[in-house]
Amino acid sequence: MEVTSPTFKQNAVNALHDAQLQKALGNVRAGFIDKRRKAADALPEFDALRDAARDIKDHTLAHLDLYLEAYEKKVTESGGHVHWAETAEDARRVVLDICRMQNARTVTKGKSMITEEIALNDFLQLAGIKAVETDLGEYIIQLRNEHPSHIIAPAVHVNKDQVEADFRRAHDYLPADRDLTEPETLLDEARRVLRAQYFEAEIGITGANFLVAETGSSVIVTNEGNGDLTQLLPRVHIVVASIEKIVPTLNDVSQILRVLARSATGQDMSVYTTLSTGPRRKGDPDGPEQYHVILLDNGRTSMLGTEFQDMLRCIRCGACMNHCPVYHAVGGHAYGWVYPGPMGAVLTPSLIGVDQGGHLPNASTFCGRCESVCPMRIPLPKMMRHWREREFERGLNPATQRYGMKIWAAFAKRPRLYNFATSMAIPVLALFGGRRKRFSALPLAGGWTKHRDLPAPERRTFMQQWRERESRKQGASA
Repeated sequence: MEVTSPTFKQNAVNALHDAQLQKALGNVRAGFIDKRRKAADALPEFDALRDAARDIKDHTLAHLDLYLEAYEKKVTESGGHVHWAETAEDARRVVLDICRMQNARTVTKGKSMITEEIALNDFLQLAGIKAVETDLGEYIIQLRNEHPSHIIAPAVHVNKDQVEADFRRAHDYLPADRDLTEPETLLDEARRVLRAQYFEAEIGITGANFLVAETGSSVIVTNEGNGDLTQLLPRVHIVVASIEKIVPTLNDVSQILRVLARSATGQDMSVYTTLSTGPRRKGDPDGPEQYHVILLDNGRTSMLGTEFQDMLRCIRCGACMNHCPVYHAVGGHAYGWVYPGPMGAVLTPSLIGVDQGGHLPNASTFCGRCESVCPMRIPLPKMMRHWREREFERGLNPATQRYGMKIWAAFAKRPRLYNFATSMAIPVLALFGGRRKRFSALPLAGGWTKHRDLPAPERRTFMQQWRERESRKQGASA
């Protein structure tokens, strides 16, 4: 996937002027926020479960090496194979090797952000292997040659008319009078096409919401049956998962599941929660003949022990972006890589570097809504501030911003100078603000006044008002 995060500002401008996108983004606000609130309010112990989920992941990350080794042992005992991949290239190579051993020409895929991260579809296509996305949203954006704009609703930016047009273009056998005007008819058409792919594919590839060290199981959480068909029908099942998806026990999974669906879609539980443990055993009615797990690092271990380690608790529910005013304004594609929204603003610089993703932590109002709704209590605003500091230290932000901050810091470190300067400047600004008490243009503030007026300050500084208030209080008490 091409990384366009360095051009986030222009991406955002384009998104703000995309009328269709702006209409579609209204579905995020309407479709997720109220449902999440109602689901959380209906569960009295919801916040206690969030604390427990955070503690489970913190414990796991503190002993990650031990749990990964235990998981590998259990997978091997069940007849499966574990492959360690340090980089995206390593993971892609393992997938290709397995495909070639099976003479595979077609693979089906369940929804997986980690395979988006390693750009697996494009890689397989170049190797002559057809990869078919079977999640409805993923299938739609695959037809459009796009990447997901949301981690749980990948096609949230697309409207119904666009989907119909894409189906008629890609399914060129469709008669012109075939009704595709309703969601149900679109779903039936996608189901008809994808059902045939399950039986054609030699290999099924899924991600994993969780990997269970106790049993060697991989867990997928979906609202469609495509994930089950992807991992049950082909001869080979490949799980591609990042190393932080590990949890110690099935009991730990059950606790985290109680906050996952409520935070993601406002459901008590997702429709399907499927555990896979090794290949098909004697007597099993279905299942793959081979079971492979690719454990991907791709920068995760470098986050351990740093101020960004808490990001590894993320369970990819999407709640942060569902509640983020910046995501609501520009959507997911503006972020320019796999992970959008507040979680992407932290994770992207961690994985591809602050030189590539440094703009994203600046795309925040620091309103704190992302942290307040995160089921894993990840301090996203704090970590975005850390990335802003890293960006500043490396001189990656604009020179005007760097020098402006240095000038402000020079005043802020000298209280007397700061108080004198503000006591002189504020009355002048208040005077020029006029009766409207706002500026439509102001030197050095064009980035603000280009889009909105800047309120004029009051005629006195905060410190002046504070001293006057304290003086009145003392006079009244005397």
